[in-house]
Amino acid sequence: MLRPVRADRRTTSPRSAAPLGRRLPLVAAAVVAAGLTAACGPSSAPAGSAAPATAAQSSQALPSESQAATASAEASPTASASPSASASASASASSSPTPSRAQSGSGSTGGGSAKPARTSAAPAPAKVPGPGYDSSADAQKQIDAALRAAKADGRMVLLDFGANWCGNCKAADKVFAQSQTAGILGASYHLVKVDIGGNSSANSALLRKYSPSGGTYTMPVLVVVSPSGTVRTDTHVTGNPSLTAEGINSFLRKWAA
Repeated sequence: MLRPVRADRRTTSPRSAAPLGRRLPLVAAAVVAAGLTAACGPSSAPAGSAAPATAAQSSQALPSESQAATASAEASPTASASPSASASASASASSSPTPSRAQSGSGSTGGGSAKPARTSAAPAPAKVPGPGYDSSADAQKQIDAALRAAKADGRMVLLDFGANWCGNCKAADKVFAQSQTAGILGASYHLVKVDIGGNSSANSALLRKYSPSGGTYTMPVLVVVSPSGTVRTDTHVTGNPSLTAEGINSFLRKWAA
């Protein structure tokens, strides 16, 4: 099919060739323009616009870098503040023991007043029997109990041999009931009163045991016995003290140690 077309073009009348010749310069001009465009690439306007965009991007990058620097600058005071805070914390921690040392020093300055001295509680006063003599009491058991208590607290045992009808015994009972004498008895003695005015052979045997010198006894007979059971003094031998507060108190204080 192409060949006939070419043949037709060759056999075209000169009338049609003239318009083709007029069109050739236009076609050639278009081809040249197209070749220039292809050789030079895009127009200069897009290229110029691309360059400002690059500058804008770089300008945008610069603020971002400055913002990053600002952020790092803002972060750096925080970071620098943390060492100061730790330094202040360490300073406060190091300063806290100082008051405690001062307090401990003040306590030691007081001569150890912070630690109260250990004081043993004083033993309760011993019970002081009332006036008179109980003829029904088991005197031996009472003496044994008094000796056990004396071994425990270190007090002396005071044996009072007498009778309910004895006037001197009643006078001694009145002195024993006075507050000062009762205080001495309770602090230093375990008092046992033994009735020898009746027919109790057991009580008479106790009298002879603790006051073995025998003979006629003048009541009351006061015998001081140590916690070990040893007789320290016997008024049947030494004679009774004055049956007054002054005489009896002096006697009690003398033999309490």
